Amino acid sequence: MAKSPDSSKSTPSAADAPKRGLFSRKPKEAKAKKPSQLKQIGEVFKMTRRSDPQVVWLMVLAFLGVVAVSLLIGFLLQNPITGLIIGIPLGLLAAVFILSRRAERAAFAQIENQPGASGAALGTLRRGWITEEQPVAVNPRTQDAVFRAIGRPGVVLVSEGPSHRAKPLLDAERKKLARILPNVTIHVIESGRGEGQVPLSKIAKTMNKLKNELTKVEVNAVSKRISSLGSNRLPIPKGIDPYKARPQRGR
Repeated sequence: MAKSPDSSKSTPSAADAPKRGLFSRKPKEAKAKKPSQLKQIGEVFKMTRRSDPQVVWLMVLAFLGVVAVSLLIGFLLQNPITGLIIGIPLGLLAAVFILSRRAERAAFAQIENQPGASGAALGTLRRGWITEEQPVAVNPRTQDAVFRAIGRPGVVLVSEGPSHRAKPLLDAERKKLARILPNVTIHVIESGRGEGQVPLSKIAKTMNKLKNELTKVEVNAVSKRISSLGSNRLPIPKGIDPYKARPQRGR
């Protein structure tokens, strides 16, 4: 009678698998590679050129202008080679700076008039501000909204929508905050291109120009007080998605 093949030889058993010691580390999982800096700059350049064709000429002029000035200084110092060596990287830096500014403007132009655009503009604020992804007041019918930021100048309310429709939302939110924060300045900014409104691309700049009145400790205290008193958390109406309306700033 023929012997059956030994199954232990054909099929590896669990005991044959390499064992991991008690204190040995788990094998590291392969992480997804992030795009390189040059690839990111290339993507930003393509996006910007689609909406702003003049960016190419502005970058070239900035590069050539810086290199020309560096060469001129080098000739005056009788060392043009050093001037050229210094001018090329400075020219590239100037071109990238121009691209960054134009890319930010192009990004805001793409999300303008979209629900959640004002909240996206608050996302470009530098450190020191406490912002929220969701609006603090929403008109479900018109989708007009009010976003809030807390910083050293105080509390800033930014509206989204036509002035005559957003003003009641702003007034109601300002009165509510004035009751619970009587000693904190509340600023109001209406986003848009109408009379008395601030364009999206200038909201962060306008807020950063406000005079500081609070310390960093007081900013955190104001934020905690607003949160502890149960600031209204309204569901975002259909169409408002701050994550999809976030501009990417070129670096």
